[in-house]
Amino acid sequence: MTRLLIIGPPGSGKGTQAVHIARHFSIPTVSTGDIFRTNVSNETPLGVEAARYLDDGALVPDELTNALVKDRLLESDLQPGFLLDGYPRTATQVTELDNMLASQSQRLDAVVELRAPDSELEQRMLQRAKEQGRKDDTIEVFRRRLDLYHNETHEVVAVYAGRGMLVSVDGSGDPGDITTRAIAAVEKFLAEGVTP
Repeated sequence: MTRLLIIGPPGSGKGTQAVHIARHFSIPTVSTGDIFRTNVSNETPLGVEAARYLDDGALVPDELTNALVKDRLLESDLQPGFLLDGYPRTATQVTELDNMLASQSQRLDAVVELRAPDSELEQRMLQRAKEQGRKDDTIEVFRRRLDLYHNETHEVVAVYAGRGMLVSVDGSGDPGDITTRAIAAVEKFLAEGVTP
């Protein structure tokens, strides 16, 4: 039973790495984006409420995000474990997640933090914009998202580092190499109970 969380700045390839790491450990990936989309498309009561914010381009409030994540964590496919992607984003949400897991007599085993220099993240974003033609991938938008990440998620990283649960991984270079490093670091941490 492995319960992981992955954290990384925009452009770090977090979504890609989450899929590979989860596959390696034979656990489902749970992303807040997927949770929102599933609930909205199924028109669940929480999904209908979330859609009101999403349709306006607003952030879904913490209380609603917490409720959606809590519902998802109760589903039977996550009993063998999971890899959380996109939650928690704030120190308040860390406390909420602690409570959700404690109510099921569970806890996180490790938190994977992908690290890469801002300059490399910027280059990746520009490359993605060129390949995918995404209009929202501008330097200005990217830098705002990066600032938001550093400001918000710094707290989350600090909390898990303080608990000795943080597994920092060099997120620079080839995606395949990053996957190899991440899996090796998590396996070492789980085996030894120490950060590599």
